[in-house]
Amino acid sequence: MRRPAIICEEVDQSGNVPQTEASAPPDIFTSSEIPTPSERPLSVYAFDPSAGRLVGNYMTASVRYEAVQPGPIGERFAVIDYDGANKTFYQPIDLNDPRLLIRGGLAPSESDPRFHQQMVYAVASETLQRFEFALGRRIHWRGTKRSADADPVPRGASRCLNIFPHAMCQANAFYSPEAHGLLFGYFKASRTNPGNNLPGQTVFTCLSHDIIAHETTHAIIDGIRGYFTEPTNIDVPAFHEAFADLAALFSHFSHKDFLLDTLEKTGGRLFEFRLRPEVDFSPESTGPVIQAQIGKANPLVALATQFGEAAGMRAALRSALGTPPNSNDINLKTEPHDRGSILVAAVFDAYFTIYLRRTADLFRIYRAGGGSLSHDDLPAPLAERLAAEASRTAEQFFVICARALDYCPPVDITFGDFLRAVLTADLDLHPMDPDGVRDALMQAFRLRGIIVDGAASFSEESLFWPKVRRDALPTVDGLQFGDPNGLTKSEKDNNGDVLRAYALKNARLLGFDPDFGRIQALSFHPMFHMGEDGGLFVNMVVELVQTARRPFGDAGSGTFPMRNGVTLLISQDPPNADDRPQPRIRFVIGKLHSAEREDRVRTYYASTGRAISQKIDNGAVDETGDDARFQLDFGLLHAGA
Repeated sequence: MRRPAIICEEVDQSGNVPQTEASAPPDIFTSSEIPTPSERPLSVYAFDPSAGRLVGNYMTASVRYEAVQPGPIGERFAVIDYDGANKTFYQPIDLNDPRLLIRGGLAPSESDPRFHQQMVYAVASETLQRFEFALGRRIHWRGTKRSADADPVPRGASRCLNIFPHAMCQANAFYSPEAHGLLFGYFKASRTNPGNNLPGQTVFTCLSHDIIAHETTHAIIDGIRGYFTEPTNIDVPAFHEAFADLAALFSHFSHKDFLLDTLEKTGGRLFEFRLRPEVDFSPESTGPVIQAQIGKANPLVALATQFGEAAGMRAALRSALGTPPNSNDINLKTEPHDRGSILVAAVFDAYFTIYLRRTADLFRIYRAGGGSLSHDDLPAPLAERLAAEASRTAEQFFVICARALDYCPPVDITFGDFLRAVLTADLDLHPMDPDGVRDALMQAFRLRGIIVDGAASFSEESLFWPKVRRDALPTVDGLQFGDPNGLTKSEKDNNGDVLRAYALKNARLLGFDPDFGRIQALSFHPMFHMGEDGGLFVNMVVELVQTARRPFGDAGSGTFPMRNGVTLLISQDPPNADDRPQPRIRFVIGKLHSAEREDRVRTYYASTGRAISQKIDNGAVDETGDDARFQLDFGLLHAGA
């Protein structure tokens, strides 16, 4: 029987429906408030404007919802759109405008500065979210001065990072600790080799997904490891560049449309440099006749394509596989981007190896059914399965690399240190390793000549950071771990006092020389992660650093800061019945003082021109007032690259 569309109910004289036991609403919790959304969708370019509208380049980024002011200005990022070349402020975008809320912000546009503001806010927020998810904690920006004569750090600097979409008119973009922000430039494309750009058109670095993610990663690393901006050896600037490239490149594998298209045009071989053309040309033809017969570059392994082509390079700025296996390159390449490409290629070599291992059965089944990878397009169900595996594996590798930052020494990082950190971080997260991820990483690094100082042999046991025996160091009594949402101010004050007192009392056991100088507890933050058995692991990552001034002597002017430090991983074990054990130290990962290391740092500073200080030679400042010369200048490092 058809139910009536309108039901008439009896009402009383006042017009109310009388409540009976049968008609009363169920006794459940209800709320009259409109729920706050968890995400804010915003339109962005998946790569950059040169990719056009094809294959998902117009995508939607989902960033954590927050109440933002026009700019946009939120809790973690403040977009300040001042055009330094034209000396003007552009109208800030108001993401709370109902006309923008209903459509996910402005549509991608090269000519509208408001979309540029939206783009940098969305991609920077997305990058920060990926790191915080991987690390399992909140990340703070650098909140301290880099040198004695630097400008004071703005109040609240550790909470909010500035972004300047149109900071300068030059082919550059960089992270600036002095400006406490990310600066993006714009420039004219080459008139002779513009690639997919018009000759002489204006190219905005703030519209490149890769460049935004790259620069945001520099700021993230600086917030996690403040002394990684001191180039004490040739690997330090290269590591900064390589890690920022890794973060940008791994984000490509979350772009499903591009990933599916690339899988179909490479027959599942994602590591190919070029895509198969849509139409093959005949054997009688001398070459392609129409654009559909031209194979294009693989977008998944290319970094900042528009920037590279606009600068006249005829290709992307860099590639995930730009360095073939060659154990001698590590001895020859000194420029930070070139040297960093060795590390990037090693990580992606391991990534593609694991991807092939995990998808080998799918390819066998496809071939057994008569499929051919050399001629036919992949069927949609197979492409979907391959895309899911490629994306999952990329996320796993990104998480391993991000978590490895917590397993690195606090100073003087090398590629070998990072290999050890990656292996140890993965061991903590995936002890079983059924697919051989750690072996793939070891072999990829070995093929490129990256070795570990002090390792007894080339084996997992030798390359892991050694664990501390349970009775080798005293427990860290009184340390408070808080909860996954962070530490309160009183907990931070308590932990700072506890750690400084522990370092002073146990300096020699930790490898420090008490006469070398004061030991600082630079940072400490709890980590929470679930083990494969479902157990909760609670650790505290602590940076202890000791600084002494050492003279350059005949090599230069004044003194240089000689840093010695250890990273402690302190574990809070589960309660034993009603008793909670005191926190114990699991790892002591150090770069400690030795005469050989001090001489190496002094020599490197001298060889890179940092030993000479005009300020000190002119007597204008004391010997610690020119320490800015011992910091990476990302503006110079990225100029034209």
